[in-house]
Amino acid sequence: MIEKPRGTRDFLPEEMNIRRIVEKKMRDAAERWGYVEIKTPTFEHLELFTLKSGESIIDEIYAFKDKGGRMLALRPEITAPVIRIYINKMQNRQKPLRLYYFDNCFRYERPQKGRFREFWQFGIELIGGRRDLANFEMIALSVDILRSIGLNNFDLHLGDVFLLKRSITRNNNDIDEEKQRKIFRLIDKKDYNTLNAFLDDERIDGEGLFALLDLKDLSTIDDIEKIFGEEEKEEIEDILKILDLLSIYDIHPILDFSIARGLDYYNGIVFEIYSRGLGAQKQICGGGEYELIELFGGKSENTRGFALGFDRIMEVVKEERKNDKRILVVSTEECRRHAISLSKELRKRFIVETDIMGRNLKAQLSYANSVGINFAIIIGRKEVEENRFTLKNLTSGEQFYLTIDRLIEMLDLLLF
Repeated sequence: MIEKPRGTRDFLPEEMNIRRIVEKKMRDAAERWGYVEIKTPTFEHLELFTLKSGESIIDEIYAFKDKGGRMLALRPEITAPVIRIYINKMQNRQKPLRLYYFDNCFRYERPQKGRFREFWQFGIELIGGRRDLANFEMIALSVDILRSIGLNNFDLHLGDVFLLKRSITRNNNDIDEEKQRKIFRLIDKKDYNTLNAFLDDERIDGEGLFALLDLKDLSTIDDIEKIFGEEEKEEIEDILKILDLLSIYDIHPILDFSIARGLDYYNGIVFEIYSRGLGAQKQICGGGEYELIELFGGKSENTRGFALGFDRIMEVVKEERKNDKRILVVSTEECRRHAISLSKELRKRFIVETDIMGRNLKAQLSYANSVGINFAIIIGRKEVEENRFTLKNLTSGEQFYLTIDRLIEMLDLLLF
């Protein structure tokens, strides 16, 4: 028997049903904000990813030489391919460009809970726009998508890698890039003991850095001026504008200047979202402002985006949504035509099954229980004569005797 490759998964029908429901809600939420879908190839030239992340990424991805001797790679993420498309085909389009994607990605790493070699990302790229307004939209959209699928138990952290870099370089003009990278890697790991020791050994002034890391409130501009003076006032004013706009959507981020993600190309506002329903692999979204267009040969343009970890999100939602959407229409043999006719109407709104095994009423209800169907609509002679239907909640045992209009109203309440 041939097994699936390590780090991949098979999705059985019941799980695919949930995944498609969640995917559709995420797509609908993005499209309500004016975003349109973009699609990229499953594999790209390897250079696309080494330009963005350096040669070291080769050890972490599926890179290979094709029959023509070209070095290719299965996409490990989708931001770089989207920017390639933008430079090749979309640079002259009216701004802003609101793009979203949903696709599988591949990384060659050790599989563990919540981390696979093939995984799915839902993300957006927003190209163009005034900085404060575009950043507000990016963050608000990420939260709106999560709320649209019923996720509310999460924390949003907001940071700024521009300020993080300035906090270390303003008093250390001669610090080289390699030392900066080490500092930011230690910040990302929250390894502050090692960070303190490294700063001491290298005689690097870390006072401004630690003052920024300790800052949790920007209620007044004075908080940041204590660290930077007047130098970065404009950057802080942008953050305050974003926080004010987010409050309209009842979004109140946790300020977290320890976010040190992708410092080689992120250049401003960054954010991460953590689910409270997961363990160590709790991050379900990350994004921010970045610089890639010029790196790939295009004309400079404000860009920002985020990616949602679809697989981790599914870990949170799938148990809650596993069995709540299907209906079985149950009937006697003499009422089968009525059952099929009702099913035809209900399928305009709901997922509906009918018996095709020729089972009696009791066996049909037993089947519904065995496969996790929560609601049955029973049609017998009495129901046909009175033009009513019996709706049974198979979990609670409750029954309702309803007209067709009341039946649909009740199903709407129960299933949505």
